[in-house]
Amino acid sequence: MRNKILIFLFSVCSVCMFHSCSDNLNIEPAQSISENIALDSDRNVKNVLNGAYNELRSGAIYGGELLRNGELLAGDGEILFVGTFGGPRQIFNKQMIAENEDVRRQWMDSYAAINVVNNVLSAIPIVNEEDRDRVEGEALFIRGMVYFDLVRFYAKTYDAGQANTQEGVPLVITPTRGINEGNLVKRNSVEEVYNQVISDLTRAATILPESNGIFPGSGAANALLARVYLQKGDFPKARDAANTVIESQVFSLRPNYASVFNGDVAGSEDIFAIEFTTQDEGSSATEFWSIPQFGGRDGDIEILPGHLNLYDANDERFALFFDGAAAIRSGKWNNLFGVVNLLRLAEMYLIRAETNQRLGTNVGDTPLADYNVIHTRAGLTAKEGNITLEDIILERRLELAHEGHKIHDHKRLKLNVGSLPYSDSKLVFPIPAREIEANTSLSQNEGY
Repeated sequence: MRNKILIFLFSVCSVCMFHSCSDNLNIEPAQSISENIALDSDRNVKNVLNGAYNELRSGAIYGGELLRNGELLAGDGEILFVGTFGGPRQIFNKQMIAENEDVRRQWMDSYAAINVVNNVLSAIPIVNEEDRDRVEGEALFIRGMVYFDLVRFYAKTYDAGQANTQEGVPLVITPTRGINEGNLVKRNSVEEVYNQVISDLTRAATILPESNGIFPGSGAANALLARVYLQKGDFPKARDAANTVIESQVFSLRPNYASVFNGDVAGSEDIFAIEFTTQDEGSSATEFWSIPQFGGRDGDIEILPGHLNLYDANDERFALFFDGAAAIRSGKWNNLFGVVNLLRLAEMYLIRAETNQRLGTNVGDTPLADYNVIHTRAGLTAKEGNITLEDIILERRLELAHEGHKIHDHKRLKLNVGSLPYSDSKLVFPIPAREIEANTSLSQNEGY
């Protein structure tokens, strides 16, 4: 639900377009949604920032489908999509078309969120001085997070040590309040998008408070930086950012794995999460991963033996899977009006373990110790002696399964997806056909 302070100036046709109307007479680029936002007081700027969080809760992005898409795109042999919706089926089969509705909604809702925070950032001087850093930091965190996921889905992957001049996504960092030729922007390079993401998150980490209630604090910005640096292969910076989060002691691991998920509110392990209440439409993660008993559809995603066989029989993470609607299901998303976990402390331990292992360092702790923190929390016996990079990668795969990481891990680790190499164009989302039609400066991805 959008904050009522936001008054979107869509024409009748534009509203129809936003809701899947096929009338294309007056379409606008999603990164250039026309808005007239009241930014004339401290209260109104903060209300608009609340509207940005409402945008994040969209089912098409952090309400659950963005995480789902990261799993479907790399799900060969471990999960099976059996639902009736054509959009996710195309993603799972790697047979997307530029008119794919899910691809379009993820793009549009991402840029809608970016445009809201751009408006907030333009009005920072209006915010009361004591709250100015917090408001700016939250807005920068949101923009950094959304751009990071846009470039990971809609562009070829970052290749460490290369120039990364391949086309990314359009960088729009100023508010759009009207449509003109200046809005018809080109795609920036992948390198440029990563640089903007890192700039936003670094500034956010510097000015946000360490504790910020349910909103992102400096720990969330540093945690996301750790993820960004890991994706681009900058292991020293990924290690140091993860270490900063762990050593802050603001967050703590839950005592058992099952308690991490399906909460009504974020828990001690959640660095940043989306919370749903009964006043919302509910979590799209539950809609697609779960079954009617818990508010899901008919069981759209099945967990296959190819994934289940990776677990030790005594692993508490294995015990979280359940038999429902004639198939095995993930037990992580069984609360329609609960939490969608986006950044967890467990991921930080695994990033620190992996990067220390790669670098031959022991910043914060040894790779073995960090591995065992996660391994023993799952009810397994601590590993002794030497540990390998492969051990840590497998532990990450089990710990973070079905939380949206798989396609991105395959790409950074240069692993095939079925018979497709990690760099195959079929593993990159098309730029939505609607955007190509609305903005003649945009170029389409290879193969679409």
